Amino acid sequence: MSQGSGFHYQSLTPDLILDAIESLGIYPETGLLPLNSYENRVYQFRCDRSIRYVVKFYRPERWSNVQIQEEHDFSQALFDEEIPVATPVIINGHSLHEYKGFRFALFPSLGGRSFEVDNLEHLEATGRFIGRIHQFSQQKKFTHRDLVNPQVLGDESLLWLKGSGHVPPSLALPYFTIVEQVLDKSKEIWSKQNPKHIRLHGDLHPGNILWTPDGPGFVDLDDARTGPAIQDLWMMITGDRPQKLLQLEILLEAYEEFCDFDAKELQLIEPLRAMRMLHYNAWLSRRWDDPAFPMNFPWYGEEKYWEGQILSFKEQLAVLNEPPLTLTPSY
Repeated sequence: MSQGSGFHYQSLTPDLILDAIESLGIYPETGLLPLNSYENRVYQFRCDRSIRYVVKFYRPERWSNVQIQEEHDFSQALFDEEIPVATPVIINGHSLHEYKGFRFALFPSLGGRSFEVDNLEHLEATGRFIGRIHQFSQQKKFTHRDLVNPQVLGDESLLWLKGSGHVPPSLALPYFTIVEQVLDKSKEIWSKQNPKHIRLHGDLHPGNILWTPDGPGFVDLDDARTGPAIQDLWMMITGDRPQKLLQLEILLEAYEEFCDFDAKELQLIEPLRAMRMLHYNAWLSRRWDDPAFPMNFPWYGEEKYWEGQILSFKEQLAVLNEPPLTLTPSY
């Protein structure tokens, strides 16, 4: 995975997008509706056969072809297990296509509304399907995808930020001091668990779950990785501690209908949250040469943002020193 990229999408013009789609024998009837994505470029359209598609153009220099193909093969295998996941359309024997230097894939457009974290019925059904995903995914491991661990998400992000010049000099010392404390504490907790690693969706936040008439539908496996099962669960746990405990209980009871869960992984929730915070800061830095990022994240270059990050990491360090979430006696 590339550590940084000065690439931007200015050469990905509407005409090129249409030509790329038509090169597969698919002819858009409607305009291209941009969907919310900064890492890749994603558009929805309807073709002349009244089929709705989503086309994703992958950011060059990020994933290799074999890494993307491994993601595609994983999603197809889940789909074959009757798990509702968006999987790329295979055309002429291929799911990954190339046109004038851009790699892209077509997906069926999944209709649905937003997943509601505070809807306990939604949470229960989603937990059940995540259990099914993990029951299948633990049967083998990825060969080419990245790992979820403190080194990849934490150390590499910290190293990048230190050399980026994006942290204001006046705030560099307090920022990096608290981040290093948070990362050290996260590593300490992680090392005591030595969690089992399985294939994951990897970025299973509520925005990557659609609620359809048949229940949850999972989209965007672009960050599929190998790591602990809790990575695909913790981002649905929100609110104060009693709310989190209720959500967690419902989620895990449904999950364990299909897959055993190691209760010790609950101790990894806050380290994973801390590493996601750090990784997000580094992600914005790595992509800053793409004009879309300064345009959509203008506050990233302001001292006020970094002051807020220092406060957030201080709060996260306090949480890391608190007793972790636990469900007893079941967990």
